[in-house]
Amino acid sequence: MRRRDLLIGAGSLAAVGGGAAVAFDVIGSSEAAVDELELETIDAPGSSAGTTAVPALGQVTFVEMFATWCTICQAMMPDLAATNAAVGDDVQFISVTNEPLGNTVTRDDVAAWWADHGGEWTVAADPELELTRALDASGVPYSFVLDEANRIRWRHRGHSDRTEMESQIRAVLE
Repeated sequence: MRRRDLLIGAGSLAAVGGGAAVAFDVIGSSEAAVDELELETIDAPGSSAGTTAVPALGQVTFVEMFATWCTICQAMMPDLAATNAAVGDDVQFISVTNEPLGNTVTRDDVAAWWADHGGEWTVAADPELELTRALDASGVPYSFVLDEANRIRWRHRGHSDRTEMESQIRAVLE
């Protein structure tokens, strides 16, 4: 009787822990590669108007999905700036807004928000939600590290600090 109770309890604990890990996106991934997409870049500090391929095949890529209305996104900007400075040219470092530009927010609004919050790296827009769907980014902020083959190696929804982001990027670079 006790052995059966112990086995049931252990099985339940494993199921709850595994479910929580999946729910909070803390498990590393061996997912299929994400296709490169051409995204419009925004003329803002550290970024120029044009297009860029995201994620960049052959290079480790860090993607942060954000929105200008998101207070957590705003609070993460200093940590993102420090992480970008620490990893430098070793990775494609990009922040992407999936807000519908031209409706309630414009490119100029994004550029002004970017400047006001210390953005100094490439910022792009995903108005058709192509990258958002490809990454299965169901909210903001959402951070990703993709390897050179464009496979998601780390994903995290919510606030991430510099230490966590940098260690996840370095783990993929090694």
